Amino acid sequence: MQELHDAPLAPLTTFRLGGPAARLLTATTDAEVIAAVREADASGTPLLVVGGGSNLVIGDKGFDGTALRIATQGFELSGTSLELAAGEVWTDAVARTVEAGLAGIECLAGIPGSAGATPIQNVGAYGQEVSSTITEVVAYDRRTQKTVTIPNTECAFSYRHSRFKAEPDRFVVLRVRFELEEADGLSAPLKYPETARAMGVEQGDRVPLPAARETVLRLRAGKGMVLDAEDHDTWSAGSFFTNPILEPAAFQEFLGRVHDRLGPDVTPPAFPAEDGRTKTSAAWLIDRAGFTKGYGSGPARISTKHTLALTNRGAATTEDLLALAREVVAGVHEAFGVTLVNEPVTVGVSL
Repeated sequence: MQELHDAPLAPLTTFRLGGPAARLLTATTDAEVIAAVREADASGTPLLVVGGGSNLVIGDKGFDGTALRIATQGFELSGTSLELAAGEVWTDAVARTVEAGLAGIECLAGIPGSAGATPIQNVGAYGQEVSSTITEVVAYDRRTQKTVTIPNTECAFSYRHSRFKAEPDRFVVLRVRFELEEADGLSAPLKYPETARAMGVEQGDRVPLPAARETVLRLRAGKGMVLDAEDHDTWSAGSFFTNPILEPAAFQEFLGRVHDRLGPDVTPPAFPAEDGRTKTSAAWLIDRAGFTKGYGSGPARISTKHTLALTNRGAATTEDLLALAREVVAGVHEAFGVTLVNEPVTVGVSL
């Protein structure tokens, strides 16, 4: 297991931000992951688990503890059942399932990060969420000091949330198991209107798997959501804020604010959510509050391609990024009475 001291963490994140870790371990096997976690827990050392770094905002002072980078590998396909090691590059794994002719995660192409992070955030995009195909998550339980296998029904999946996110200091994901679909080379039914429109088909239609994946990659790239070292619009964590889910009374108040600010004929995006609640669009809120594409004059700005992405233009600090995020949160709340919640995990800092 590789060990470094005073090790830079910024290169391990898609933001390319943050100070160093007092100690950085890189684990390439499940046994090494477990050994590193046990050592940190036994000594009382703060532990930061790092996968692909696509959902991390690390403070400029860094992390005064042990950062554990999970670099395990493993792609095992048996029929329609798939097992991924936590360190597998997610977008590469999606490509391999499409090549194998299996449907279920093709619309999650291009999402940066590692496979082990997908159940934590219940990663989703373009009408698919990993919770629809995950059957089990194998994790190390720091409370019981045992490796456990957690079935889907016990993962408490919801919109961008899970049991693993709710108990961030308890589980370290080791492996994720999926059940995919063999549909004669076709995708799962397309649920997302933008994807269907881009392909000239109706929602609910199936299309050739490679075409679905390529369409999603093209749509994501157009929004700066596919990693490209030369494109500062991709120096981000993708969507920085989750889409707000509002209780009925809060949604009615929100509608009133929209009509007062933008006119009675303006209707905001609204989608049914659980328990009678309504989900609206964070990107719409940000844009209509005056934070348009490219907003900002400093080294941290809103993406020129998508209002939901906050970006490092190359010389930003984490404090620059947080200042912009706070400005957006305050502006949206003042305009519409809705408080945006950050999607990335913050380390040593907060909004």
